[in-house]
Amino acid sequence: MNTENTHRFVSRLTRNTLALVLAGGRGSRLKNLTDWRAKPSVPFGGKFRIIDFPLSNCINSGIRRISVATQYRSHSLIRHIQKGWSFLRAEFGEFVELMPAAQQRVDESWYEGTADAVYQNLNIIRSHAPEYVLILAGDHIYKMDYGPMLAEHFENKADMTVGCLEVPLETAKGFGVMTVNDEGRIVEFAEKPDNPTPSPDNPDNALASMGIYIFNADFLYRKLQEDFYKSNSSHDFGNDIIPELIKKDNIFAYRFRDVQKGEQPYWRDVGTVDAFWEANMELTSVSPHLNLYDKQWPIWTYQEQLPPAKFVFNDDDRRGMTVDSMVSGGCLISGAKVMNSLLFSNVKLNSYSLVEDSVILPDVVVGRNCRIKKAIVDKGVLIPANFVIGENVEEDAKRFYISDNGVVLVTPEMLGQNLHDAG
Repeated sequence: MNTENTHRFVSRLTRNTLALVLAGGRGSRLKNLTDWRAKPSVPFGGKFRIIDFPLSNCINSGIRRISVATQYRSHSLIRHIQKGWSFLRAEFGEFVELMPAAQQRVDESWYEGTADAVYQNLNIIRSHAPEYVLILAGDHIYKMDYGPMLAEHFENKADMTVGCLEVPLETAKGFGVMTVNDEGRIVEFAEKPDNPTPSPDNPDNALASMGIYIFNADFLYRKLQEDFYKSNSSHDFGNDIIPELIKKDNIFAYRFRDVQKGEQPYWRDVGTVDAFWEANMELTSVSPHLNLYDKQWPIWTYQEQLPPAKFVFNDDDRRGMTVDSMVSGGCLISGAKVMNSLLFSNVKLNSYSLVEDSVILPDVVVGRNCRIKKAIVDKGVLIPANFVIGENVEEDAKRFYISDNGVVLVTPEMLGQNLHDAG
C-alpha cells in the first residue's frame, strides 16, 4: 500500500470508528491522590489530566466520536470534560459524551469488569452505528496514532486487535501477556502470569497488552451478549473475553512502535505514587522522552485563563528563582527557590522557601521558610510557615504517606485542612 493511499484509507476507517474510553477506575495504588477523584482525573504534567492523553490521541488520529464511561468519584472528571472537551461540533457528528455508571442491568449492579462496562452501554454504542469500536483505558500517559492500528486491523481481516508493547519479563507479570505466531495472530493470552512468555524476537521482553482493543462492532455486540450469560465469568476483557476468543476467532496483536525511529514510543502507567512522581519528574529533564512541545501532536485540555508565572525579589538570601523545572501559569515565586520540580497552576511560594525534586499540584500555597524535598503536594494544600517535608522520615510518617522509594505524599486532610476543591 503506497503512502499516498494510506492517509485516505486510514481516514475512512477512523471516521467509522467510535472510541470508548473506560475511565471509571479508582486507582487505589495512588493512595490518597484518588480519595476524591478517579485516576483518569488526576492532574499530570503541569496543566493536564491523565485522561487528556487518550482523548487527545483520538482527536489527533481523526476519531471524533468518543464516549467516556465513568464510575468511581467521577465529579471532577465529568466537570473537566464538560469544560475542556465541548469544542466538538455535534452537527458534524462529532462528540465527547459522558456515560456515567447507571446500573443499566436488571440487577442494578455497578460495572463488574471492563467488558461489563461496555456491555451496560451497548444501547448507546449501537445508537451511533459504528463499524469499529476502539476501547481505551483512560489512565495511561502516551501519544499514539490509532489510524495505523485500525488499518492493520482491516488488512488482517481481524475480528479483534489488541494493542501491545514490549516490556521486561519481570514487569510483564503485572500485564496481560500475549503469545503470537508469525502472522501476528494471538495464540495464547495470560492475565498477569507468574512466568510470562518471552517475545519471539526478544527473549528478555514479553508482549504486554496496553488495554487498547479494536473490535468489529457486530462481533463485539455478539461476544458481549454471550459473555453476559456466563455465570462463571468476571466479565473482563483480559480474564474472560480474550482467552475465549483466541480459541476460534481472528484475534491479532498490534505492536506499538515508532516506525521512523525503530523504537518503542513513550508509554507510562502512572498507577503508583512512585510511578506518578517519576513520570512528572522526567518532564523537567533537558530532553524528556514525552515531548509536550510537539505541535504535530498537541495534548488538548481545559485550563482557566491565568496570568503568566511571576518571579520576584533578587536579594542574595531572597531570590525568586527556578532551575531545571517546569512552572505553569498563575504561579508566583516570591523570594523562593525551585529546583528540579514541577509546579502546576496557581502555586504560590513565599520568601526563603525551597522546593526541590517535588511535584506541586494546583492551588498550593507554601509559607515562608519552608523546605519541601522529594514530595507530591496535592491540590489546595496550605503549607504553614517554617514547615519541613522530606528530610525526616520518622516525622513525615506520623502524618503523611511515604512511598517505597521515599516520595512523601501530602494532602489537605493530612494537615487537618478542609478540601477546597475535590478536583
